[in-house]
Amino acid sequence: MEIITMILLLLIGLAAGIVGGYVIRKYLAEAKIATAETAAKKVIEDAAHQAEAKKRETILETKEEVLKLRNEVEREHKDRRNEWQRAERRLLQKEESLDRKIDTNEKKEEILQRKEKEIEKAKTEITKLIKQQKVELERVSGLTVAEAKRLLMLEIEQETQHEALVMIKEIEQKAKDEGEKKARNIISLAIQRFAADHVADITVSVVSLPNDDMKGRIIGREGRNIRSFETLTGIDLIIDDTPEAVLVSGFDPIRREVARVALERLIVDGRIHPAKIEEMVEKAQKDVQIQIRELGEQATFETGVHGLHPELIRLLGRLKFRTSYGQNVWKHSMEVCHLAGLMAAELGIDTTLAKRAGLLHDIGKAVDHEVEGPHVAIGVDLCKKYKENSAVIHAVAAHHGDEEPQTIEAVLVQAADAISAARPGARRETLESYIKRLQKLEKIANSFEGVDRSFAIQAGREIRVMVKPDKVDDLGAVKIVREITKNIESELEYPGQIKVIIIREIRVVEYAK
Repeated sequence: MEIITMILLLLIGLAAGIVGGYVIRKYLAEAKIATAETAAKKVIEDAAHQAEAKKRETILETKEEVLKLRNEVEREHKDRRNEWQRAERRLLQKEESLDRKIDTNEKKEEILQRKEKEIEKAKTEITKLIKQQKVELERVSGLTVAEAKRLLMLEIEQETQHEALVMIKEIEQKAKDEGEKKARNIISLAIQRFAADHVADITVSVVSLPNDDMKGRIIGREGRNIRSFETLTGIDLIIDDTPEAVLVSGFDPIRREVARVALERLIVDGRIHPAKIEEMVEKAQKDVQIQIRELGEQATFETGVHGLHPELIRLLGRLKFRTSYGQNVWKHSMEVCHLAGLMAAELGIDTTLAKRAGLLHDIGKAVDHEVEGPHVAIGVDLCKKYKENSAVIHAVAAHHGDEEPQTIEAVLVQAADAISAARPGARRETLESYIKRLQKLEKIANSFEGVDRSFAIQAGREIRVMVKPDKVDDLGAVKIVREITKNIESELEYPGQIKVIIIREIRVVEYAK
């Protein structure tokens, strides 16, 4: 019973607490609402006051801005009005100035018109005077105007031609002196820096024998060994009274070398019979071909010319066994290569191109005994076949003057070729060809009108031409020497260069009695 009573009391207390809490919360909420409403009204009133103050402030700022803009517009308008007034005054001044100038020009024009009339009148009078003078001159001189003009033009032409020849002579002499001096320095320097010995090759090789009994073994029974040897090699064996020596003779240098090598090996071996000869000749041919390739590679290595076609390298090696007027073409080609390169270096041009053209300039001589045509044309065809540089091909084609040189490298190859061929001891000529060249040289000089006598001297390196002084004057001598030089260049083949000297002298002789 007590428990129930306690529960009831607890429930009643809980209900009373709930009701009391509700009443208190309602009271507090109403108080907060009233306070919030009061605060809201106060905020609204403050905002209204601030908005009104801001509005008045904005209106004041706007009025000040409008006033400021109005003042600026008025000031700008005033400045423009002043500027317009100044421009108007300047225009008025210019107009007045133009008016004054127009008046002045009109006065000048009137003066010019009067002067033109006076000039026209003077021209008319001058024309009349000129006509009268012409008539009087024709009467006095007995010549018409056309005849007088022709005589005057002829005299002027002669004077002009004389002056032109004198000027040409002076210019040529100056250019010649300067060019010769510079060329002489370059060439002398190139020759000094590259000096090679020359050994004249011949068409006969000498093979030493251990004793004279070997000659009989070489000949063989009834000459079968020597016949077999000559048939296989295409070379003649000359066995004479020369002690302990046999001569190997032939115009094909490679065959002669093969024969020499084979014969030396046969002598060392001692077994000389047709089968052994055939074996040794075959081995010698292979060895010579290897030697040819090595010589070509040696030439490219010593000259520093690289990138050549293998076939061109082989042809370079063949030049070792080719001679020209007794000069070894292999050595000559390397010398031309070095000389052209040295001169190119002095001139500051492409030394590689000059050396390449110099090395290949006589490449046609390697096969000129097998292919028809001059060695220049053959060399050009070979260079084209193996895709050489066009500048190198041109230098090869022009090195003997068959074409006009178009590049400096071509000229240098020409000069280097002439230097190498003209050096003392480099080449030799037969007496017959030497005499024919001297006679042809004098014949060319004597073919010109006014030439009295001519003398080829210094082994054909110089020709002195005596002219008749009453038929050839100083300027005519200049003309003759140039024409003789051109004819020599076009008609003769010669190593180096030929100096042409014209001698014109007047001798007056009187005897005292």
